[in-house]
Amino acid sequence: MNLQSLLTMNNIATPLASAVILLVILVISFRSRAVVFCQYLARMTGIRLKPKDVRLAYRERGQEGVRDLFLDLIIREDLKQGPIEVPEGKEPVVVG
Repeated sequence: MNLQSLLTMNNIATPLASAVILLVILVISFRSRAVVFCQYLARMTGIRLKPKDVRLAYRERGQEGVRDLFLDLIIREDLKQGPIEVPEGKEPVVVG
């Protein structure tokens, strides 16, 4: 068996191997979503979170669960810093 025969589409091994490789890439990308989210969260906000917690929140309540987890952590972090002081003579800007 030579290289030319392995690369032809008549051989079932080539499409099967390609499908397996794509499946492995897909599984790896889905498994790494929680890790990437935690890295992003730590970089942007300084909040450290375990990928296991993100996976659990996603499994239990989907995107809404992860969003709620994220918002809860942001609010807790803001509360640690204390109230924000508004300078005299300046009205707070209300958006929405």
